[in-house]
Amino acid sequence: MTVRAAVLLETGRPAPYAESRPIEVQDLVLDPPGPGEVLIRVGATGLCHSDLSVVNGSRPRPLPMVLGHEAAGEVVELGPGVEDFAVGDHVVMSFVPACGSCRRCVSGRHALCEPGAAANRAGTLLSGGRRWVGSDGARLNHHLGVSGFAEYAVVSTASATRVDADLPYEIAALFGCAVLTGAGAVFHSAAVVPGDRVAVFGLGGVGLAALLAVKAAGASTIVAVDVVPHKRSLALRLGATHAVEGGPDAVEAVREATGGGADKVVDTTGSADVLAQAYAATAAGGTTVTVGLPHPDRQLVLPALSLVAEERTLKGSYLGSSVPRRDIPRFIALYRAGQLPVEELLSGTVTLDEVNVGFDRLASGEAIRQVVKF
Repeated sequence: MTVRAAVLLETGRPAPYAESRPIEVQDLVLDPPGPGEVLIRVGATGLCHSDLSVVNGSRPRPLPMVLGHEAAGEVVELGPGVEDFAVGDHVVMSFVPACGSCRRCVSGRHALCEPGAAANRAGTLLSGGRRWVGSDGARLNHHLGVSGFAEYAVVSTASATRVDADLPYEIAALFGCAVLTGAGAVFHSAAVVPGDRVAVFGLGGVGLAALLAVKAAGASTIVAVDVVPHKRSLALRLGATHAVEGGPDAVEAVREATGGGADKVVDTTGSADVLAQAYAATAAGGTTVTVGLPHPDRQLVLPALSLVAEERTLKGSYLGSSVPRRDIPRFIALYRAGQLPVEELLSGTVTLDEVNVGFDRLASGEAIRQVVKF
């Protein structure tokens, strides 16, 4: 079938992207789903900093590539042997296709699935196949097994989680990355409990999802840190008790607001410098969790003695250390109960032809979560 899709042609083109146009909407041929795969009519796909990091070159990926990894849609065709989904199912896609049988998956760490990681690095589906074909007959790459910036997409069933059909696509899509990563980091990696003093560095879609989860977990003090004023204002409206301007004075401001340092700190910025600040703002005995993805060349320098003398913990959290088929329904249940009002993360919608403009808004901090609606 022929499908309109947003293709990243080249990384590192200068902003504004509305002018340099690194992403081009093209008509591609999409092959039918193979064994263990499904064809999805995409309903909505979020614009995430993980997409932006591929556009600006800080996360190298094979090109050309159909971008988009935070998506929701409807199953319209089953590949051979697929029995756990039916045509008409509504699904949320997650960006690690967990095989379920490698040593990481068997131990419950689906975010670290070894075949899934290898496929994502290679730009293929979990099967190793590529279903996109350009006008010249050459194969194009998939983004994190999803490629949601397209009218239709073929994904592995390992990338899909069934959800209720009454959940709007623009809300459902957010559970595939922003909520799964941010809320997962709070509930799983940081293990926030009632009464904790918590700080969140970076108030994009993932950071604000984390803040919502911190509030739902019953933290007594919630400090929101960002350089963008309107994001700090939104954080206060969503439950933060303090809002701190990001910058050189942020550590001292967080320590003052939390009475000497936060018990749990979540960094979502993807900046090694900010991660060092997040660690410095954590109290003795506390835990610092990072979900951001700095450039691979960046290094982190910390006072090594503090890890032992202060019993400190520094943890990475990929996919929020979540198991999508377990946690997406749980987080949706919290949303329906009013405890995770993720609709507050939506900054608006864009068309497929406006994705370059959308990434300009994301890079500038103007937008939190935009979605392409189909």
